Amino acid sequence: MLKPHLLLTVFVLMLVVGLGVHFATRQSGSWSTSDGASPPRGDTTTSNSPSGNGYGSGDGYRHNYGGDRESGVPGQFDYYALVLSWSPSYCADKGDDDNAQCNRRDGRRYSFVLHGLWPQYDYGYPSSCRLPRRPFVPDNVIASMQDIMPSRGLVIHEYRTHGTCSGLDPAQYFATAHRLFDGITIPQQFRNPFDKQFISPTDIRSEFLRSNPQLKPDMIAIVCGGAGKGLKEVRICFSKDGQPRTCGRNENQSKLCSTDSVFVPPARSTAREDTPQRQNSPAPASINPQSPLPGPRMDYDYGRRN
Repeated sequence: MLKPHLLLTVFVLMLVVGLGVHFATRQSGSWSTSDGASPPRGDTTTSNSPSGNGYGSGDGYRHNYGGDRESGVPGQFDYYALVLSWSPSYCADKGDDDNAQCNRRDGRRYSFVLHGLWPQYDYGYPSSCRLPRRPFVPDNVIASMQDIMPSRGLVIHEYRTHGTCSGLDPAQYFATAHRLFDGITIPQQFRNPFDKQFISPTDIRSEFLRSNPQLKPDMIAIVCGGAGKGLKEVRICFSKDGQPRTCGRNENQSKLCSTDSVFVPPARSTAREDTPQRQNSPAPASINPQSPLPGPRMDYDYGRRN
């Protein structure tokens, strides 16, 4: 027979264990009902692996003045920013291991490429909007963009981060991006320059306006930065239906590039010049999910009009 003090010890231990189980059960119930079955924002199921992004895990040159709205609803935004990236600046800064864009065996180099098509609010922007489906970009859609977007990973990243907020599926979103890119004529001095240039943001904008009379000064913004204030991007603003429009406050020129002189590194192409062939070459086929384009096309005819 147990002695009284041992019985008391056993009773106390059972009481402590019982209280612990009761507390743990209440906490578990609280956790299971606090936010339902929804995963945390940003922890949704992923699709394509964005390896080889070429622009890192983020946009690199992205600016956010004023902050995002609390949540992004697909299709609810004010305008698009078509973002053209100056590839030589990227390659000089981050492209040592990027063979597809910066170290091609054929000696070609990109000049302006499509960084992305960004849904914007008039101040701030949505990103990584939640969809009822996985943000999967089919291989044939990726292939259809590689004449103007040299990185498979960049295509995937841009849809996840920006395309999900457009209200469009991947094929529609990238078809829109390609069409808007095709509608912009790149000024001659930025097509394949062999020499470095120093030019003001105002003059860069003027060159684009001269080559694209459908645009006005408040529809374009120049982005510079990094060592030597190099040219990074040209942003051109469009309405949701694809018409040129005034940019919002995200494209505040004084914040994006306020220097008097922008360094424009050369493309340094060593391939044979074939300008006549480029001018006479057939235009890329229409974007069709069933008929992917080969890529990348280094003879892309800038300024093709649909």
